[in-house]
Amino acid sequence: MTTPEPTPEPSHEPSRESTPEQPSAGQKSAGPQSPDRVFRSPLGIASGVFLLLLAALFAGDVMFRGEGRSPWIALAGILLAAPLIVAFTIRPAVYANDDRLRIRNPFRSITLPWATVADVRAGYSSEVFTQDGAKYQLWAVPVSLRQRKKAARRAARASQDDPHGRTSVTADVRDSASRVAPTDKTVADLRELAELRAGTPGARGEAHVRWAYEIVGPAVAGLLLLVILLATG
Repeated sequence: MTTPEPTPEPSHEPSRESTPEQPSAGQKSAGPQSPDRVFRSPLGIASGVFLLLLAALFAGDVMFRGEGRSPWIALAGILLAAPLIVAFTIRPAVYANDDRLRIRNPFRSITLPWATVADVRAGYSSEVFTQDGAKYQLWAVPVSLRQRKKAARRAARASQDDPHGRTSVTADVRDSASRVAPTDKTVADLRELAELRAGTPGARGEAHVRWAYEIVGPAVAGLLLLVILLATG
């Protein structure tokens, strides 16, 4: 399956899934939490929906028409495959507001107040580094080398059209955003937000990591059932 392309522009709609941080004992809330900026991959979501429909079609056909142990094997297979498809295509997302960064990866959710974020980088993958040395990947912001090459070609073309810094008749050299890959622009926005908000009272706190048991549980159950069926067959 091809790597999903990152969404060019982040959504500014409030996230219904995000929950505001609870103030610690003796600390008053700084006020209503700002809305989240949501970063997701539309292509990844579309791919996930397609794969789920395809898996359901094949598994349903075997479950209704199969004989012997085949329906049970199909049930175990869909129980294993569906959570994994959701985990790697539909689930990944990044939520950022004025107080914290929340990362929803395939099997974990990480909440990082901006004061705990040391840097956000994009090499061969998008990553966030914390003050204590931990590193987390941003699955919802995949790096596309093809888009980087396209952005580099646009930048080179613009510099050739206007070598002395004057506005070109064939390219708008002032439009720097068009000469940056969408993933790199997203990472730069997150890094800027971390630098601006790290010292604010609402951005203080500790990092929290939670395993996605709603994904891990069904997948493990499906794997165990599949192993038992194949071992006793």
